[in-house]
Amino acid sequence: MAELNGKRLVLGVTGGIAAYKAAELARLFVKDGAEVNAVLTQSGAQFVTPATFQALTGKPAWSDLWDARMPDSMAHIDLSRGADVVVVAPASADFLAKLAHGLADDLLSTLCLARDCPLLVAPAMNRQMWENPATRRNISQLLQDGVIVLGPASGDQACGEIGMGRMLEAMELHDAVTGFFQPKMLARRRVMITAGPTFEALDAVRGLTNLSSGKMGFALARAVRDAGAEVTLVCGPVTQSTPAGVTRFDVTSTQEMHAAVMQRVAACDIFIGVAAVADYRPAETMRDKIKKDDKPMQIALVPNPDILAEVAARPGAPFCVGFAAESRDLEKYAEGKRQKKNLALVVGNLVQDGLGGDGNSVILFDEQGKHPLGPAPKIEIARGIVAHIGQMLAGDGRE
Repeated sequence: MAELNGKRLVLGVTGGIAAYKAAELARLFVKDGAEVNAVLTQSGAQFVTPATFQALTGKPAWSDLWDARMPDSMAHIDLSRGADVVVVAPASADFLAKLAHGLADDLLSTLCLARDCPLLVAPAMNRQMWENPATRRNISQLLQDGVIVLGPASGDQACGEIGMGRMLEAMELHDAVTGFFQPKMLARRRVMITAGPTFEALDAVRGLTNLSSGKMGFALARAVRDAGAEVTLVCGPVTQSTPAGVTRFDVTSTQEMHAAVMQRVAACDIFIGVAAVADYRPAETMRDKIKKDDKPMQIALVPNPDILAEVAARPGAPFCVGFAAESRDLEKYAEGKRQKKNLALVVGNLVQDGLGGDGNSVILFDEQGKHPLGPAPKIEIARGIVAHIGQMLAGDGRE
């Protein structure tokens, strides 16, 4: 996967302990195929040296507005021209103030003022600095100016306090930057996604579930978010991290997932049922642990609600996408599911190709026929599904 292949990035690094994360971010950008020019402020270079970024990017790191290595002494112009984006991570409170007021007294601030490409900033500071009215005004001004603000997050801070102001992790910033470059095919859409397994309790410790990891659903949540949509994710028991900007609701059983979906689905334009929900649940759940016995045990099962079918049958139903994970006869069962539940699209795969893993190979089934995707990493599969949904929506006049 090389989502940034061929992209030219300027990575700005200002003063703050979070500068160590910028080194990892530079590595991720380069690994993903990007050309990276690192530009450090004087304070930023106190935390991580230019030599570190030169080693990671394979290109000279810059910090001096009058650097003699730039023949025309116009590093602030030459570095920004041709760049696809400028990313400042970490962005200190002082640097954000400079940006908000158009100040330019060093290479990075001058470069940002002279740029002709988008600017993304990842704030990093003490919680009180982040909450200070001056910082809030500066952030508001930057947003009005079209600057994209990534984070911050809440958590432990180097000062020993806990709160908002912690810079996003390097992988989160990498994902945000790759998402920035994705076509906004679902802009202004409201999308609900279900993901992961459900767990149907048999007694206090046992239950019925499956091997779904939730990775495909979470990849779709990220891809849908990157396509410009507002995303609500309802998921069963999983260990996946929530993509930034996605609203998440955790449930355990199919009935709980059904309730969570039905409470919110009326506000959605698109519903994507990725979750591997249990079709049946025990007719009775024992309060205590069932003790072992030498005699055979019979467990009565009753059907669970069919969440996807119920959503698709609603008056004014959203654009509905289903998933069909099969062990055999994929085309027969996936297309049958699409027609039976009156779905716009079904994503089918064989369980041996994707269940629990990082990659997948799927076939999209719609009224026009079959459309294979993969094998590929799940995020690439997710982006392909989103592109197909966007094309279908444009084709049926739901733009």
